[in-house]
Amino acid sequence: MEVQISVAPAPAAPRAPRLLLQLGAIAVVFAASPTRAFDLDRFLVPKELALHLTALLAGLFAIRAVRRSKGGWIDLALGGYLVLGVLSASLATNPWLAARAVALSGSGLVLYWTARGLRDAEQEGALVNTVALAVVLAAGTSLLQAYGLESAIFSPNRAPGGTLGNRNFVAHAAAFGLPLVIVAGLRALHLRGVLLASCGLSLVIAVLVLTRSRAAWLAATAAIALIGAVLTFDAVRRGGKAWPRVAVLAIFALGGAVAALAIPNTLRWRSENPYLDTAHDIANYEEGSGRGRLIQYGRTLLMAAAHPVLGAGPGNWPVQYPRFAASRDPSMDPSRGGVTYNPWPSSDWMAFVSERGFLAAGLLILAIVGITAANLERLRAAATTDEALGAGALLAMLAAAVFAGLFDAVLLLALPTQLVWTATGALDDRASGERMPAARNAGFVLALLISAVGAARSVAQIAAMEIYAMTNDRALLTAASHLDPGNYRLHLKIGGRYHTCAAAALFPHAQEAGGVCR
Repeated sequence: MEVQISVAPAPAAPRAPRLLLQLGAIAVVFAASPTRAFDLDRFLVPKELALHLTALLAGLFAIRAVRRSKGGWIDLALGGYLVLGVLSASLATNPWLAARAVALSGSGLVLYWTARGLRDAEQEGALVNTVALAVVLAAGTSLLQAYGLESAIFSPNRAPGGTLGNRNFVAHAAAFGLPLVIVAGLRALHLRGVLLASCGLSLVIAVLVLTRSRAAWLAATAAIALIGAVLTFDAVRRGGKAWPRVAVLAIFALGGAVAALAIPNTLRWRSENPYLDTAHDIANYEEGSGRGRLIQYGRTLLMAAAHPVLGAGPGNWPVQYPRFAASRDPSMDPSRGGVTYNPWPSSDWMAFVSERGFLAAGLLILAIVGITAANLERLRAAATTDEALGAGALLAMLAAAVFAGLFDAVLLLALPTQLVWTATGALDDRASGERMPAARNAGFVLALLISAVGAARSVAQIAAMEIYAMTNDRALLTAASHLDPGNYRLHLKIGGRYHTCAAAALFPHAQEAGGVCR
């Protein structure tokens, strides 16, 4: 008797969510507003809208794929981090900043879980290559500004930021995107792919040089060291193609660095030898911005100790920091009493601890450590070159993002959140795990709802900013304040006791509003 054994076909790979993730990764690079009245938010808010819409639409289309994907304690830790963020936001002094920060977290987790679900459908390569392309495109806009191109969506104040609006933002993206571009070249099927990745690598290296970001230089060094270590594994050496490609990539990288130093640009640094000075001061914490960071970190830890359970509220660091600031604190704006220079601390991790509490920050760290440990094991056990390079790319990218985040705001922003979590989900192939537990199903739905709220909030913010920039009509400005009640500057522009007190409620320590209401 003949026995026929039939094998059920693998589930069809859902194309819609993959295409949405790819389009979103490109859109977040170029999303910006020409309205210069808000020189920071005109970049940040449109990118947040791109992030939230990508997460919402891709997540909705990928629900079935996500439910089929494997999960475990790492996903529960991430869900716990999100829930604690929501609880913290409900108690925050400035609920609008809190909602904005929680929305970034929610959309980032949607992208992570969605990309993981699509990985099970074997769409990892397309997603990771698109993230690498997005980083190269961001670097390209930065170089265009550095070499003289003027555009309404470039900021002249923080050149060469390109469409990201700030040179440090571009540098951070170049640092965590560097290993993805390198691995794209090492895994390319044809010589054309190797050359394209090599050209992209030369642009990324040139941007790293020109932006002079010490945090990015340190992060990129860590990423390159990890990729170099991966190349020594047997699974890579047995492939036979890696080392010739490494030589091609190295030549293009060196060419990008030399070109950045040799070709005259339009950047105007105060120092005669800016790049040598940056290299010399890369670990200087006795003076300048390094000393300022140490002061800020110490005072931020005092804030965290004062709010140990749920923190001061997501996004509320600039609201509460003036209470803890030192005398002549470099983080405070002396021209505006009670106001910080930046809307976030100079470290992701200081923000997570002080704004969300030690438990939430610990859960996020635990999840990242779990992903790292699982993929280290995957790297050691890799049977193929592609598998080893995929694990290595994930480890190097995470190392660069975490390292840069020790010294600057990285995952607090929309573009890194979108690109890092998408690539992490696509590359994270944990060997162990169970089908998605009910708790993670609930976490995914919660994160989708948060993405929807974040998208609506971003639309309202953009509309309010445009009205602020276009008119001084009090009625229109008042309507704009209803669209965006958390817009501090808008309330001050309208004036009058009601709106000035509304501004003071958002930033209680700001002297420019508080004097009227006390």
